[in-house]
Amino acid sequence: MAASQNVLYTGKTHTTGGRDGGSSRSADGNLDIKLSVPGSEGTGTNPEQLFAAGWSACFIGAMKIAAGQMKVRIPADVAVDAEVDLCNTDGAYFLQARLNVSLPGLSTEVARALVDAAHQTCPYSKLTRGNINVQINLI
Repeated sequence: MAASQNVLYTGKTHTTGGRDGGSSRSADGNLDIKLSVPGSEGTGTNPEQLFAAGWSACFIGAMKIAAGQMKVRIPADVAVDAEVDLCNTDGAYFLQARLNVSLPGLSTEVARALVDAAHQTCPYSKLTRGNINVQINLI
């Protein structure tokens, strides 16, 4: 991995046990969670939920930047419902995702422009581009 010229932040976690009864804690202690298998009755969250939360938060930030550049006021009640599927085909695991974006009060054209701009600049969107199936829906 090439060294970055300008690292803005590094998230650090320590995870033990994996998704089946494990736990994960951030270096600063702000994140301290139990992990469980998706769909199980175990206590805790799973990597798919964590990825969905991170991506949706980052995507809202990217839309806010795009709105500023477009001289558009983003609604205070902007929301992204992220859905990350863990899939299996013939023993091979993979992810797919949907971002369901709510921008109440904006025209469909303006909302679509914001979503398209955010999808080009959001680091999570860049990470997934060409790697997993992603749908972005205006709701």
